[in-house]
Amino acid sequence: MENKIEEGEIVLPKIQETESVWKLVRFAVVAILIVIPIRIFIAQPFVVSGSSMFPTFHNGEYLIVDELSYRLREPQRDEVTIFRYPKDPKKFYIKRIIGLPNETIDISGSSVTVTNTEHPDGFILEQPFVENNSNNITHFELKADEYFVMGDNRAQSSDSRYWGAVPRKNLIGKAFLRLFPLNKLGISPGSYKQDNSQVK
Repeated sequence: MENKIEEGEIVLPKIQETESVWKLVRFAVVAILIVIPIRIFIAQPFVVSGSSMFPTFHNGEYLIVDELSYRLREPQRDEVTIFRYPKDPKKFYIKRIIGLPNETIDISGSSVTVTNTEHPDGFILEQPFVENNSNNITHFELKADEYFVMGDNRAQSSDSRYWGAVPRKNLIGKAFLRLFPLNKLGISPGSYKQDNSQVK
């Protein structure tokens, strides 16, 4: 006489296995739908290359860049920004925003004077983040959609002093989080705000 195997003993595990696979697929799809938009529109990782932002940032440091803020507001002076290099948009640069649209920038040595409608006589920028000074003489007038950017390591930075302003559309986002090295882990790395009584 043949032993009978009840249906549930064979079918149930198969159903459970199938459900587990579908649960995994659904989880993967949901994860992709969440992660990809965040990766494309909100934040993405970058690795610092070179010494143009020394001592604020060092070669090899790992950053998360906030792309959402620039969709909600305009970039601000002194923010560390990541942008597409105007002369080769496939390349990404990291610099500090020095001049805003419609301002005039005058550089003498390492001293930077900004002139705008609020300060028609100009004001000299505070730059405590600069350690390596340079010897430049530059006069630059920004258009309505242009930003003047400079590296904190003025003596070794290729920036707006040499190749001009950055169009607004090229600005990707601001440095939001330094993930590596771990001993420098922090939010808004390199952030600095000018005295509001002086600067717009």
